[in-house]
Amino acid sequence: MALGFLSTIFIGGILLSLPFASQSNQATNLLDAFFTATSAVCVTGLTTLNTAVHWSLAGKLIIMLLIEIGGLGFMSFTIIILLASRKKINFRTRIIMKEALNTNQLSGGVNFIIYILKFSVGLQLLAACLLSIDFIPRYGLAKGAFFSLFHSVSAFCNAGFDLFGNSLESFQKNPLVLGVLSFLIIAGGLGFIVWRDLLTYRKNKRLSFHSKLTLRVTFILLIGGFLFFLLTEQNLSHLKDLTFGERLMNTFFLTVTPRTAGFNSVSFSGLSQASILLSCFLMYIGGSSGSTAGGIKTTTLGILVMHAYSVFKGEERTQFSGRSINPTLINRAFVLLFITMTVITTAIITLSITETIPPDFGIEYIVFEVFSAFGTVGVTLGLTPQLTAIGKIIIMALMFTGRIGMFTFLLSIIKRTNQANTKIKYPEENVIIG
Repeated sequence: MALGFLSTIFIGGILLSLPFASQSNQATNLLDAFFTATSAVCVTGLTTLNTAVHWSLAGKLIIMLLIEIGGLGFMSFTIIILLASRKKINFRTRIIMKEALNTNQLSGGVNFIIYILKFSVGLQLLAACLLSIDFIPRYGLAKGAFFSLFHSVSAFCNAGFDLFGNSLESFQKNPLVLGVLSFLIIAGGLGFIVWRDLLTYRKNKRLSFHSKLTLRVTFILLIGGFLFFLLTEQNLSHLKDLTFGERLMNTFFLTVTPRTAGFNSVSFSGLSQASILLSCFLMYIGGSSGSTAGGIKTTTLGILVMHAYSVFKGEERTQFSGRSINPTLINRAFVLLFITMTVITTAIITLSITETIPPDFGIEYIVFEVFSAFGTVGVTLGLTPQLTAIGKIIIMALMFTGRIGMFTFLLSIIKRTNQANTKIKYPEENVIIG
């Protein structure tokens, strides 16, 4: 998986560096080209160059293709190529496919990928048609149709790339655009397994344990985040030219977009410190496993919270919806929490040394960017275009690890030992904690 994403980034970076990909017909700096390719494949949206201004139509098409490959997973396109060429899908490919889909089963992977592609393409085309209702009259037929498709792909894949230059700040009063993009962001962030369960619920009359946990945590985060932003920003009271309903709509969009989307209808630099802190929390959590989103995932948060609650109650097992959670999953969740916070803290400290913080900002200027990169979100307080070469490399590494997953990244560079072959077991000992 790691090599697959790296290969896609490498090819995309080379293509974007060529003269035909820029508006000026001049070669783009290799580091900026690779940064853009990394951001697109890792569906983040952080850019050192203005997407609307710098890239030509060919460059924008390359970015859109990289977003689609990164969002749906390079394995999806690999399987389609193998099926089209009528080549046999071997056992090794199925193992990688299982890892890419974040499932526990080897069987049914090909059919699931075909379902993913049909569902994703259908939903993106439908959303593009809805967006064209506004974009075609506004920009003309050809440009409006392309803008509709580009932003539909970008929103569903939770990428956050835009062709307007100021994200969606020009659409604060447009319920159609904000509504369609909000739905796409949530749909992409829920994950394909959840959508398969939802679409077949009428027939099967049941939801999987994963889907139940994902939907519950997602609902809590959306409602809780919305109420929190309503309180801290006083329903965006500083936007005097918006009606009460329009401010509610933008507050909800403000809740949706930190869930790894990257769009913004309101400038984050104008928000309170409390709102910026909440945004970092939402970016760190991200979307759901098996989705186009990044972060530690909603299921990880759900397991951590439920286990903490069980410990406080003195229960031996962590339970949810009539099921006990495997202790191995709980251990993985805590390891993930520890490793990701270590990586994020290290990145913050390093960037605070290499980057310059403007007089109007504090350390949140860097903290926000690090969480945005790791969560593959793409919103910024303005640091990304000003990054040094070292800063760009650090942010690229964060986007990459955030997209493929911390465990996948570590397993790609660390050889695991077989614990079953370990014959020596040491006696247990107690340590005082807390």
